[in-house]
Amino acid sequence: MKNGFFRGHGLGNDYIVMNPQELSFSLSPSRIKAICDRNWGLGSDGILALVPTKKADFGLRIYNPDGSEAEKSGNGLRIFARYLHAIGKTKKKYFTVETKGGLVTIELHLDRHGDASSVTVEMGRASFQPASLPCSLAVNELITQPIEAAGQPLTFTGVSVGNPHCVVFKSAGQSWSREDLLKLGPALENHALFPKRTNVQLAVPTGPKELFILIWERGAGETQASGSSSCAAASAAVKLGLVTSPVTVKMPGGQLNIQVTEDFNLTMKGPVAEVARGSLSPSFVRGLR
Repeated sequence: MKNGFFRGHGLGNDYIVMNPQELSFSLSPSRIKAICDRNWGLGSDGILALVPTKKADFGLRIYNPDGSEAEKSGNGLRIFARYLHAIGKTKKKYFTVETKGGLVTIELHLDRHGDASSVTVEMGRASFQPASLPCSLAVNELITQPIEAAGQPLTFTGVSVGNPHCVVFKSAGQSWSREDLLKLGPALENHALFPKRTNVQLAVPTGPKELFILIWERGAGETQASGSSSCAAASAAVKLGLVTSPVTVKMPGGQLNIQVTEDFNLTMKGPVAEVARGSLSPSFVRGLR
């Protein structure tokens, strides 16, 4: 379908999937911003682009709504997997996808209608090394490092799951508010310690195997859910001894199940939904040009 799109969401974190070979225009940052605009475009938390690869079954580029590019997205990978199955790109239940944040393995779980309504993703290994974040601190591991944001002294754990994350914990029994997220999220995302910006999670353990997080995504802002953020928060909580694996990560949009091995390999399982398929109108495309 010329200038076609597939729209889906993972727990309210929504993406548009496109095949650049079927588009009459290139996905430049300004066009990505126009398409993702929730008032003037289709509206989404980003665009997933099917691209060629020689290293996996499928290649994926992930674009934020501000036009920047992300290395990896857990919810995006689940949506991309459902797209591939739904439009007949694959009939396999197991396949691989190459992202800028590394190679991942996908497993589809089909419901009684034959839809891939749940997906498991092998998300790779978490790293707490500053160079992988990247972070300007000269320390061996980014565990409980002090930071000041929006005039507030905090302690963060830095972790990469193929893309960078800054996790800030409160003790069990305490809580974070949306106002905290709106204040601290952008301040931490753009902090001088993170020269390439970072994703942010405000987290609190709510049980021996359970976390609740609020999410500020780099280049997207507040989101209802995030797969990579869930993986980052779960691995950081396990590293600090706050929870044990498997971890149920709860978010405003719902929950994901995260397995964290002893060497911090991560497996994420969660639901995914298709919302719509269609094509951009000729007049909208003319405006993009």
